[in-house]
Amino acid sequence: MGSTATAEPDLRSLGDIALVERARHGDGDAFREIMQRHNRRLYRVARSVLGDEAEAEDVVQEAYVRAFAHLDGFRGEARLSTWLTRIALNEALGRVRQRRPTVGVEHIDRIEERGEARIIVLPTAQKDGDPETAAARAEIRRLLERAVDRLPDPFRVVFVLRDIEEMSVEETAAQLGLRPETVKTRLHRARRLLREALDRTLSSALADTFPFAGARCARITEAVLRRIGLASSPQA
Repeated sequence: MGSTATAEPDLRSLGDIALVERARHGDGDAFREIMQRHNRRLYRVARSVLGDEAEAEDVVQEAYVRAFAHLDGFRGEARLSTWLTRIALNEALGRVRQRRPTVGVEHIDRIEERGEARIIVLPTAQKDGDPETAAARAEIRRLLERAVDRLPDPFRVVFVLRDIEEMSVEETAAQLGLRPETVKTRLHRARRLLREALDRTLSSALADTFPFAGARCARITEAVLRRIGLASSPQA
């Protein structure tokens, strides 16, 4: 009998090391899987530094080009995500240095602390069939994104790495060249600044909370009228 061809593995089931090995041999699908696996993190990190969506996308592309050109330099001593993040961070920070003087981190670190930090709970990506709930979740996300964008640069990047990308204190410190204690302090202050910003934004909107109008109001009204035998007559 003839030999049976060996089925190609599903790339999504492969670990990063195996994907890198295939990419080193020019496997385009392996490159694609690596990017799909790490795109969101690199974009978030770049955007946290630059504050600009288009430039962040450009940084992600440049980071991949540089990484793929130097795949032989990846030895697996750190996670692939850590290696790629460092390349994207270096690219983003390099652009910041080119367009303006270095941020006065020491000045920011002297901000007087007031009150206790609270964890900011981000909206989940869970899908919901209720359009009103989905719209409310999208608006909350936009409010949070705007508040994060307004954080001072050193606080913003720490917040993104720790609370959004869920990196450990140690990994964040290694990525940014900071002491773990500095990471903790900046995260504490980032959360406090976010809480204060959201408090100001949301307090002005309290009068408009729990709206009950439009299609939902009409739907409930008609349902009650039907239940009590007073369903409205069709319009002539």
